[in-house]
Amino acid sequence: MTTWHYLMDMDGVLIHEEHLIPGADAFIAELAEAQTPYMVLTNNSIRTPRDLRARLLASGLDIPESRIWTSALATAKFLQDQRPNGSAYVVGESGLTTALHDVGYVLTENDPDYVVLGETRTYSFEAITTAIRLIERGSRFIATNPDPTGPSKDGSLPATGAVAALIREATGRSPYYVGKPNSLMMRSAIRALGAHSEDTLMIGDRMDTDIVCGLEAGLRTILVLTGISTEQSVTLYPYRPTRVLDSVADLVGSTQDPFPR
Repeated sequence: MTTWHYLMDMDGVLIHEEHLIPGADAFIAELAEAQTPYMVLTNNSIRTPRDLRARLLASGLDIPESRIWTSALATAKFLQDQRPNGSAYVVGESGLTTALHDVGYVLTENDPDYVVLGETRTYSFEAITTAIRLIERGSRFIATNPDPTGPSKDGSLPATGAVAALIREATGRSPYYVGKPNSLMMRSAIRALGAHSEDTLMIGDRMDTDIVCGLEAGLRTILVLTGISTEQSVTLYPYRPTRVLDSVADLVGSTQDPFPR
């Protein structure tokens, strides 16, 4: 029997905003009890894994920092591989700046190797203007993820993709996106787990990010219907997940054999 490694999205799979999705706690507890390797993924780069652990604990989920993989961590790993000990001008928050510091990057406005755009709730005209001018002078343009909006209790918020589009229009330079649906995000998480694509599966709630990203990384995929995608919307895509479930609660009791014949 295959020993499966689990990758899973956070919002829409385990929690919805700040609320636990029913059964997610039992699912995580079963993985932990069986010592099944897993990683929780998020495209949001605002928070550090420590901050996200605290957020998840408040929702009723006990997930170690080492089991949380963000687009900020994936971006930092990508830049470390591309240009070790480089420099960057960052438009973002602590999740991104901490990840870059931890891989030896210097954060500066003085001729940086990269302009790195991430998520923030306080985008400033001054910071965006600085990013535009640095890109015009030759800094390479990186963005953590392409999501144009993010959720809040009051409705949609502009997110990294929307601000990246503004900078792209001003400079004529498109960013390289590291986060989902770039399969690089999945591959970096697989490496962090010490796993292989053949024995790893991805659980997500979005066909256009989680599922396509998992497919392109060579993973089996499970779509849950507790987030964005619905049974009806699945039929609109030219690809399909390996399984469609109502929620991760449906995997409780079968985490060792998630693809029954």
